[in-house]
Amino acid sequence: MERVTDRIQHFFETYAFGVCTQLGEKLGVATSSIRLFFIYASFITFGSPVIIYLCLAFVMNMRKHLRRRAIWDY
Repeated sequence: MERVTDRIQHFFETYAFGVCTQLGEKLGVATSSIRLFFIYASFITFGSPVIIYLCLAFVMNMRKHLRRRAIWDY
């Protein structure tokens, strides 16, 4: 039987923006360490890292769209 924490982690890894994963891959740091940093920093600073996280997610999403070729490029 799957634990509740495993289900929550799977949900966020599947439906989240993937910011922590990409940062971990680029910096060579474990993804779980980056996630813990965002969680602890959010509690300490009353949520300001959440704004940084959402900004990074927006930039990553825009880069993905800009990398696609336009219709007229084919």
